[in-house]
Amino acid sequence: MRVGLISDVHGNRVALEAVLADMPTVDELVCAGDVVGYNPWPAECVDELRERAVPTVCGNHDAAVVEGRTAGFNHTARAGLEHARTQLSDDQLEWLSNLPVERLACDDRIRLVHGHPDDPDRYTRYTYPDEFSPRLLGDEQVLVLGHTHVQGVRQFTEGLVVNPGSVGQPRDGDPRAAYAVVDLETMSVDLFRIEYDVDAVQAAVRDAELPARIGRRLARGA
Repeated sequence: MRVGLISDVHGNRVALEAVLADMPTVDELVCAGDVVGYNPWPAECVDELRERAVPTVCGNHDAAVVEGRTAGFNHTARAGLEHARTQLSDDQLEWLSNLPVERLACDDRIRLVHGHPDDPDRYTRYTYPDEFSPRLLGDEQVLVLGHTHVQGVRQFTEGLVVNPGSVGQPRDGDPRAAYAVVDLETMSVDLFRIEYDVDAVQAAVRDAELPARIGRRLARGA
């Protein structure tokens, strides 16, 4: 079974479309959260995942939009959250509100979380500590997480930990949209990057009167 892994779409419809068009044939697609926030198209991104019935977990931006909460977020993040609240329908908000913070997918072979498995708001940066194996993998083969917007893979004896990177707002110095594909039979992971029309997103950021920094950081991948 080949599974497409995405995370941190953050309302970037253009990047999401590029990723879905570029992704090789997979048997399943899963998402590690933060469908909304920052960028101009939260409703379209929610609808894309809903229509595809993509197993998805709740990210910190998803939860904040549902709860109408902006405390603890910086100015650009708050603006994205407030924008999302104006764009999402009641049905779309209900879909976000029903997302779990953790779930199993692909015949229980993949565990999805957003941040650290013990805390969805906690960043697990760049490396995946020994504590992830075996305690946090359990009987599953793959732990998928997001939140840092940085791609990474670590192989343990018990399985894999994978961060597919961010579709809609990469933060590793590479502005291309990020995703991954895992093969559950060979237990191998391919990390992908795909260019998309950043200029079009920047123009939409301006049209939506969102902070200019949102568009600038897309060009830097930071």
